[in-house]
Amino acid sequence: MLSISIMRHSVRPRYLRWSVFCHQSLGRSPFLFRSSMSVATTPKIYVAVVGVGLVGAELVEQLLAIPQQTSPFRLISLSSSSRTIFDAENPIQTGSSWKEKLTTSNQRPDFQLLTKQLAALVASGQKVAIVDNTSSDDIAKLYPGWLENGISVVTPNKKAYSGELDLYEKIISASKASGARFLNESTVGAGLPVISTLKELVATGDRVVKIEGVFSGTMSYIFNNFSTGAADGPAFSSVVSVAREKGYTEPHPADDLNGFDVARKLTILTRTITTGSHIPTALPALQTFAFVKTESLIPKPLEGIPSGDEFVSRLPEFDAHFAKLRSEASAEGKVLRFVGVVDVAGGVVKAGLEKYSTSHPFATSLGGSDNIIMFHTERYGARPLIVQGAGAGAAVTAMGVLGDLFKLA
Repeated sequence: MLSISIMRHSVRPRYLRWSVFCHQSLGRSPFLFRSSMSVATTPKIYVAVVGVGLVGAELVEQLLAIPQQTSPFRLISLSSSSRTIFDAENPIQTGSSWKEKLTTSNQRPDFQLLTKQLAALVASGQKVAIVDNTSSDDIAKLYPGWLENGISVVTPNKKAYSGELDLYEKIISASKASGARFLNESTVGAGLPVISTLKELVATGDRVVKIEGVFSGTMSYIFNNFSTGAADGPAFSSVVSVAREKGYTEPHPADDLNGFDVARKLTILTRTITTGSHIPTALPALQTFAFVKTESLIPKPLEGIPSGDEFVSRLPEFDAHFAKLRSEASAEGKVLRFVGVVDVAGGVVKAGLEKYSTSHPFATSLGGSDNIIMFHTERYGARPLIVQGAGAGAAVTAMGVLGDLFKLA
């Protein structure tokens, strides 16, 4: 059973805590039951999955864990970087050795052919969705074509929604023209209800004043351990090194410390607001995520170092700099956090290191690599809405994708 509990706290900020418990029988969850009540009277959704790495493989397992008699989905295609399978007549079933079937397939990925095959199903009156679990720019560029053909697109891939504005606008136009939907909940908070919360706030006419949060699980882990409010503590380089060993960072930690991941998420949130808002906003029309004001934590002498090992070995040279920042924050009764801010009222989108009081939720509520996002809106007033929980990991990311698929049912 997949059990989702949402708790609102009546003191201080309003919290939306997102807790997910995965048990043996996914299909008996109240969430899934609500969606599956009308399964017998609604068309099946034909699903093609592109990318079967950590997230993709987990998604396939979660899809197949739903009892066939209650599932609205027919999993008809899988594509890896080198192999593909497609069979609309004989969908992949629970208990099937799909990995072996894909590995032994002699068919190479052909996305033009896949588009034609899926479009034919749409033309015959079927609901069709394609899930992109890759981080590929090339795959992201296919979204407008899929949507034009009536194929809904679900993805955790940030590229299309944070890249070139022209591509994003083509996605919006194609979706409006065909009625096919694009769903990207897991691009910002994995399984956390960040995008859906924002869309509902905007659609219902609430005025979003500001969004701020710790959007990076890597940065969360690093600064939760590095800056606790005390004047001293572990060296910055040692915290980064441990984070790398535990798999919280990319193999090259600079890919996290440059802040680009946070900038992409802020771009997605900004575009979600400007696309759905009933009234004009002061937010900039970000041409790409590179237009976000982003503070990199990579010391300038270490920029461009190609090896992650060399980067980590030289990072101790700059421990004194980060220790000074921590000491200064402590003297003010504050902690350091790497945050992203979408200041709707001020028209500013930025990511960087900020100081927060030791009593602030960003200091008191975070643990491990959790994400925390605070929505300041006109209706929520002085006590903002907070979404908090695990914002990374294959299981919760796949859950976010699966949740989006259920929105099509």
